[in-house]
Amino acid sequence: MAKIQKVGVLGAGTMGNGIAQVFAQAGTPVSVVDTFPGALEKAKATIEKSVRKVAEKAGKSPDEEARAVLGRIAFGAETGAFEGCDLVVEAIVEDLPAKVAAFRAIDAVAPAGAILASNTSSISITRIAAATKRPASVVGMHFMNPVPVMKLVEIIRGQLTSDETAAAVVEASKAVGKIPVEASDFPGFVSNRVLMPMINEAIFCLHEGVAKAEAIDEVMKLGMNHPIGPLALADLIGNDVCLAILEVLQRDLGDDKYRPCPLLRRMVAAGLLGRKTGRGFFDYAKR
Repeated sequence: MAKIQKVGVLGAGTMGNGIAQVFAQAGTPVSVVDTFPGALEKAKATIEKSVRKVAEKAGKSPDEEARAVLGRIAFGAETGAFEGCDLVVEAIVEDLPAKVAAFRAIDAVAPAGAILASNTSSISITRIAAATKRPASVVGMHFMNPVPVMKLVEIIRGQLTSDETAAAVVEASKAVGKIPVEASDFPGFVSNRVLMPMINEAIFCLHEGVAKAEAIDEVMKLGMNHPIGPLALADLIGNDVCLAILEVLQRDLGDDKYRPCPLLRRMVAAGLLGRKTGRGFFDYAKR
């Protein structure tokens, strides 16, 4: 099994820049591609801030660490940057047609032996792999947010994912300090199939007036020892992402217990997406 020597990341949003950071911190050159120039500049600033914070806690020079990590990351707008990559991780919007289009584009430029991975939260790896000419080399690598902090990476095999591909991404995850856990290709895998109904039920509690947002989160933190409440977690993940995952769960599992709360739909329609927009279930301009 060849060592992964260069990584590509498609998507410079919250997950994409975090994935790029952990690989670069581990010494691996990374190419980050996003069609929106503003996203690339924001990603660079976010990575620099995060690396500096990590360096300060470790007693290292923030300036030196930031230069070293950012020096391993190339930012660009063309998928041609993936031509020399051994692993390309897609981290774009949680939408099947968008991911299919992305994988077709990556498949056309990535080397024949490259592994194509998706950071999808819920969408079938088998469906994504079917858009490529290399389904045996397509796999799910579901990182958790915030990527530089969270240890888990869910590894999901599609119907045709090879043992060699799965083994390679397991080793790649360990190499960047993560703990890989394998899950089967079911909607939501393990993490979101368990997490999203809890978040959705918390939103229903708010919607139905059972308690205020602060009280709901406090009950879950103090009573269930959760480090963060479900509504604050929804804001961190992104309420639009939570909605998209719940819609996949409801549609693909055919069970209305995953029906998104009407309040969640209204909030997404209003642009109240959480931390990334400054306001969701909580107002982050006041925090």
